[in-house]
Amino acid sequence: MDQLAGRTAVVTGASRGLGREITTRLAGAGARVVAIARDPAGLDAAVRSVSGDVTAFPVDLADVDGIAAAVAGLGEVDVLVNAAAVISAPGSKTLESSLADWRAIRDVDLDAPFALISAFVPGMVERRWGRVVNVSACLGRMSGPGTAGGFAPYRVAKAGLNAFTRNLAHELGMGRRGVLVDATCPGHCRTDMGGPDAPRSVEKGADTAIWLACRGGSLSDPPPTGRLWEDRVEVPW
Repeated sequence: MDQLAGRTAVVTGASRGLGREITTRLAGAGARVVAIARDPAGLDAAVRSVSGDVTAFPVDLADVDGIAAAVAGLGEVDVLVNAAAVISAPGSKTLESSLADWRAIRDVDLDAPFALISAFVPGMVERRWGRVVNVSACLGRMSGPGTAGGFAPYRVAKAGLNAFTRNLAHELGMGRRGVLVDATCPGHCRTDMGGPDAPRSVEKGADTAIWLACRGGSLSDPPPTGRLWEDRVEVPW
């Protein structure tokens, strides 16, 4: 696999779970991967386990105001996968959530992707090639399980990420400026967040993100973009 040979990818949440699997598979596709997570020791351990050109780059995405300065020296980035996320407690209903809790989820799940997109996507547009993959969640689908209540800060942040994905894709000409912007719902996977009894493997959950990152297409005839995908099929959000 060399679809991304010569490309540089940034993956957040790379120390474990979906982010770690995505990092592994992008490196396998030939990319130089910059792996971002907030825990330096955990990130170093994850990077040592991956074959390929992978660099550990600790950043605390909860410090949204510091992201731009933290990543300023990374240079040209061709693929951005926003996989880092934190989740609220199951019983965190809207009227029972504090403003601090609300902001803590939003900072990592929505504002950090905005900061990273702002840092890297202008260069993608200038070079006329880029892939942005936002790892969303089924709980953020307002057409499905996202309407059930609970997990309020998390659900709303992920719904915002879906809307952000679509809005940015339209602003970039739906792929006609060379940049594809999509979101993926990995499903309930066996990660630290999903728990050991979740029905889906990490490999299955990461597959669509890899597919989106590796897609081809031309400026005159780009593939569908600005969508929410699950198992490589568009789903309503």
